[in-house]
Amino acid sequence: MVALLVFLAFSGLSQAIGNDGADGKFERRDSFHFVIFQDVDLDEASGLRGSRHFEQQLLATLEGAFDLLDSLLRIRPDRKIEVFVWDPEIFDTRFEGLFRFPAAGFYGGAIHIRGDVKLTERLVRVLHHELVHAAFDAAAPRMILPAWMNEGVAEWFEARAVGHRRLSAGQREALLRAMKHGALFSLADLSMASFGGLSPDAAGLAYLQSHAFIDYLVETHGERDLVQFSSDVIRKGSLERAARRAYRMDLDALEVNFIRSLGLL
Repeated sequence: MVALLVFLAFSGLSQAIGNDGADGKFERRDSFHFVIFQDVDLDEASGLRGSRHFEQQLLATLEGAFDLLDSLLRIRPDRKIEVFVWDPEIFDTRFEGLFRFPAAGFYGGAIHIRGDVKLTERLVRVLHHELVHAAFDAAAPRMILPAWMNEGVAEWFEARAVGHRRLSAGQREALLRAMKHGALFSLADLSMASFGGLSPDAAGLAYLQSHAFIDYLVETHGERDLVQFSSDVIRKGSLERAARRAYRMDLDALEVNFIRSLGLL
């Protein structure tokens, strides 16, 4: 999951690593919109359990994610996106301490993923999530988006990628518990650049609440208004102006309506 602090610290990481990887075993594969550098330790080079098949699956998933991004959010990055798929042990060692909670990936000038030996649903979700961060950065490279928007849209897109169109019952219950205990964040609290410095429990709630807010906007106003909102933020840089144009109310009013809606979940 992305953190702007990670982006600032690792914006030159792709160039510094080159094609050799942390252990000298990165393999490069290209598709129309992506370049992947794959470092997962696979015993075979070919076949269904081999590195080439794994890389082909990764590229096919990423290209499908690119098309879905265009379909749902009308964002099409105009440059190839680099994706580093790290061997899990190397990822854990190299990026230990970057977050206060376990991370499966992040964006820092390139997408960095804690890999696997096969294409799991978890890996598919992370690839879709980080693509949103990469796409936002490609569309507005000098803009610092509030974490609730950056992460909320990424979480929403990730869920849609695996067929989840609404929050689960467990997610709704977690929000209700947080609301009853007065633990919900305000939108201002969630407007920090990154959730990377939050404790595991706080980060979990911050990601969930950001996702829930975007889900609320889509459920009450539709996907087309989310596209307009995101597009206006990227083009004009003003969240308040974008909110009033897309939703006919300001962010404070949207937040109040969102909190009220939690009692009806």
